[in-house]
Amino acid sequence: MRTSLVLAVSAALVAGTALGTAPAAQAVETAGSPGIRFVDIAGEGGTVLKANVIAPAGAAPGARLPLIVLPTSWAMPQIEYLVPARKLADAGYVVVSYNSRGFWQSGGEIETAGPKDVADASKVIDWALANTAADPDRVGMGGVSYGAGISLLAAAHDPRVKAVAALSGWADLIESIYSGRTQHLQAAALLGGAGALTGRPGPELKEVLGDFLSSNLAKEEDMIAWGRKRSPVTHLDRINANGAAIMLGNAWGDTIFPPNQYASFYEKLTGPKRLEFRPGDHATAELTGLFGLPNDTWANAQRWFDRYLKGADNGIDREQPVQLKSRSTGGYEGYPDWKSVHANQREFDLGGTQRVWANVDSGANGGVTLLTNALDQFLRTPPVVSVPLLPRAFAGVWQSERYDAPQRVRGTVKVHTTVASTKESGTLVAYLYDVGPLGVGKLVTNAPYTFHGKTPGQPFGVDLELFSTAYDVPAGHRLALVVDTVDPLYIEHNPTGAQLTFSSPAADPSYVSVPLRKE
Repeated sequence: MRTSLVLAVSAALVAGTALGTAPAAQAVETAGSPGIRFVDIAGEGGTVLKANVIAPAGAAPGARLPLIVLPTSWAMPQIEYLVPARKLADAGYVVVSYNSRGFWQSGGEIETAGPKDVADASKVIDWALANTAADPDRVGMGGVSYGAGISLLAAAHDPRVKAVAALSGWADLIESIYSGRTQHLQAAALLGGAGALTGRPGPELKEVLGDFLSSNLAKEEDMIAWGRKRSPVTHLDRINANGAAIMLGNAWGDTIFPPNQYASFYEKLTGPKRLEFRPGDHATAELTGLFGLPNDTWANAQRWFDRYLKGADNGIDREQPVQLKSRSTGGYEGYPDWKSVHANQREFDLGGTQRVWANVDSGANGGVTLLTNALDQFLRTPPVVSVPLLPRAFAGVWQSERYDAPQRVRGTVKVHTTVASTKESGTLVAYLYDVGPLGVGKLVTNAPYTFHGKTPGQPFGVDLELFSTAYDVPAGHRLALVVDTVDPLYIEHNPTGAQLTFSSPAADPSYVSVPLRKE
């Protein structure tokens, strides 16, 4: 039932996007705007990729111009980037945007950033160098979501790529939709449904997605290997060796590609790099820029390309490379690296013993993919619960003391506890809430955790990183950790009648570690 609902929502979203943007493409083509061409490019194996080329007006004959290649997002048509591409062209770039294979009118089947997709990116660069005024020494790539992932993979395999702006993408596919060994149900169903509506999933994708959603543990290692091959972090050594300047941008509440995996990847990059996190959900931070409205993400992406493809002295390389925008204040904060975000830690204990029954949703949950965190971005309305009214039979609840001063949570909250289960498998979901004087809790962050093969009744340690965030807890409030076993965002693995017991042994106390901004 939940999967069907998500697929229906995904159909509406994709159909709305297509219907909303198709007339704009027709208008551009009909008007014959100078510098815009719709072309076919032969990708890997001769597969036709539908593309558009936008070039600067009035470029000097024979001049070589920096090139930016933009692969489309998952399920999006080739017109996705027309507006930001036009802005880039006006700034002096040749821009080639193409529909990824398997989607819309491009040929082939959906490879999910597989080897053919990576080879396609190089074929598009080849075509641009042969058919436009593109400079072979100044090649950049970028895009949103699927386009971001393909761009990072291309930077590993094609040394011609000198700069990348990867927005709302992934560095680790497994940590994105299988973090905590838990299937992210709504994210996977949305991707699968959108792919089926707008493209032609290949047999490998169909098999992997089917095994994933059906919790086929016999195929777990195969699924992980499939995801690893498609993860830029797997090719980190090649990315670093090629030395491309990498800008990463994402949203705190991205329910498809959560921010933790981007931050971890960023720390391992050795070349020029920049990391930006903002409020929102998947691709919502970049959305307004696709319609030509003011947008910090796209503006900084252009500054990044200007610096590393044009050599412009615009100061972006002298700014603090980690830029965070708080969900609470809306202001930007700069840090020299991701580790500095976590420099100040404050703990509160998860004392005592609490036992909860599984299979019942306590009311604590992470919301709905794309919708909930977009509302938080624009209206600052995260999911709420009444913490005193949470049923203790189905939820463990621990609270900190009441804080006299604001607590500016920045980065990744970590939970350490000891669990015993009456069954060998199970799932728990941890939520951190900002609790006001009346007991109303606003969701700060969450994350799932699944275990298999445990001895019933035998305690085991759990270390769980919640999804990174930037949130200010007001003075007079407290933090609460809530743990239950059911959340519509995730597939749970709790057998009927299972119970989970949370304890804090004297030799290994349980706690929540909260990273706080230094004032």
